[in-house]
Amino acid sequence: MRITLVAVGRLKERWFRDAADEYLKRLAPYASVRVAEISDRDLTHDESRAVSQEGVDVLRAIPDGARVIALDIGGRQMSSEQFADHLGELALRGESAVTFVIGGAAGLAQEVRSRADESISLGPMTLPHQLARVVLLEQLYRAFRIQRGEPYHR
Repeated sequence: MRITLVAVGRLKERWFRDAADEYLKRLAPYASVRVAEISDRDLTHDESRAVSQEGVDVLRAIPDGARVIALDIGGRQMSSEQFADHLGELALRGESAVTFVIGGAAGLAQEVRSRADESISLGPMTLPHQLARVVLLEQLYRAFRIQRGEPYHR
């Protein structure tokens, strides 16, 4: 499976970078995972314009033909097992290129939400977008371990 993670903003704190790098390393035997970081915009003057500009860059970063899954607090919530099953179902349907999109501090542009084939939620609590990236990478790793029946999930 080829996974692209399009994320608005960079991981500024070292502990977020270290955690993300660790999960990217752990994912390497299971899938090809690429992270595309989109520059976040200054939200202080015109938030809607900034989000719209981020959205244009996000749409450009999505590979052609990829299934797009937006992370959104209002999206479908799944257990880790359900997430693993869902990724397996996508692969069985031949959807081997999947792009996950994580918005910036002000969320996703409507154009990105419209482009998404589906949206999922990491839970009802609001997470900083930097932490959401780490949580998603961990859940991807957990999903592949679950699919293979390997001892990580508990």
